[in-house]
Amino acid sequence: MELENEIKEALSELRKSEERKFDQTVDLIINLQKFDPKKSSVNIFVSVPHKIKEKKICAFLETKNKSMETITPNDFKNYSEKKALKKLVKRFDFFIAQASVMPKVATIFGKVLGPAGKMPSPQLGILMDVNDKTIEEVKKKISNSIKIRLKEASIKLAIGKQSMKDEEITENILSVYNAVIKNLPKEKENIRNIELKFTMTKPQKIKVK
Repeated sequence: MELENEIKEALSELRKSEERKFDQTVDLIINLQKFDPKKSSVNIFVSVPHKIKEKKICAFLETKNKSMETITPNDFKNYSEKKALKKLVKRFDFFIAQASVMPKVATIFGKVLGPAGKMPSPQLGILMDVNDKTIEEVKKKISNSIKIRLKEASIKLAIGKQSMKDEEITENILSVYNAVIKNLPKEKENIRNIELKFTMTKPQKIKVK
């Protein structure tokens, strides 16, 4: 409860800042200590209760699908050049794939999707069978999921929008915080502090007791 109250206090401070002409993003920064990302890999999907933003999803499927942008094996030849691949990676937030085309996807797109952390994964994004119900379910899951991949001793991610209620932002933060703790070698001991900020504000520090 103490952390929850501190988050709400930090949000209330941030809301006193100068009004901007756009809906600012709420950024969460979790600073770590006694943690070496090279020795302990953290690569997780966290499901948050409130959607942060619409995510642009692209699917590698056997046949075209009307509910999302699809790249079928016939289109793969259009991505033989690195420039086309890089453009594709920039355009979409998330990629999913039908299991049957996954080996080809890995060969052709892996060299760009891998380093960008956007490779379709078994956790969320490789579909055994493709039908409208599965596609809708996966889209909903992706909208409410955050991928956390630790490369340095600090996690920075968008956790909400200024227009959301404080309760919703707080619930999202706590979901991520609790999931991160579970995946750290020394759990809470690995966390130095938390910072919260809006796009255009200075961060508010929250000590973790």
